Amino acid sequence: MPGAHLLGMSPAATDTRNRRRLVALIAAGIVLLLLASVGVYGLLTGPRSNTSPQQDPEPGPTTTAPPTAAPSTPRPPQVPADPRSTNPETFAQGVASTLFAWDTASGLWPLDYTSAILTVGDPSGDEQAGLASDVATYLPTRDAWIELRQYTTRQHLTIDTAYIPDAWAEAVAQAQPGQLAAGTTAVTIEGTRHRAGVWNGQQVNSENPVAFTVFVVCAPTYPTCHLLRLSQLDNPLR
Repeated sequence: MPGAHLLGMSPAATDTRNRRRLVALIAAGIVLLLLASVGVYGLLTGPRSNTSPQQDPEPGPTTTAPPTAAPSTPRPPQVPADPRSTNPETFAQGVASTLFAWDTASGLWPLDYTSAILTVGDPSGDEQAGLASDVATYLPTRDAWIELRQYTTRQHLTIDTAYIPDAWAEAVAQAQPGQLAAGTTAVTIEGTRHRAGVWNGQQVNSENPVAFTVFVVCAPTYPTCHLLRLSQLDNPLR
């Protein structure tokens, strides 16, 4: 280079200086890129805590978590019977409605519905074991209940007719003296069982006709009606 000769520098020295300058420029660029990348990382992650492992963080404002509401206890079912009523048909309809009205999502179990029916059973207790067995045939088992709960299955009964069947008069005529307590009556219920649930995100409903007989004892044996037994489902007295 002519300039290099005028300054008394050899071409080799000039090339060395140029290389050093280029290296310095590249290093400065790398530093700037690193700083820029650190800045972007800070924007993405937010500022770091200034607290070192040896320092205790300054106490922040005290916050109180809202109280957690205790889960409400599901209300047990109850036979809607008028305590002053001695009408066997009215009482039998109340038993039937309670027997068929259940909801697997209510937090209750089949035993809760059984207990509600047994509450209005014969106070003497003579038919208590038989009645509990009768009710069990109308309700899902515990395992079936757990399965149905996955689909939030619920059920209720629409009563079409409630009447004292003709066959009951024949049964009373054939009974031995003292075999039936005074005020014992059979009431046949005919209606429609409605069941609903959710299957694959869709509401599913079904309806089935049902018929059964409710055996009750009312006045004069007791001031109010009580439940004795239930017939097999769809095998009523006519």
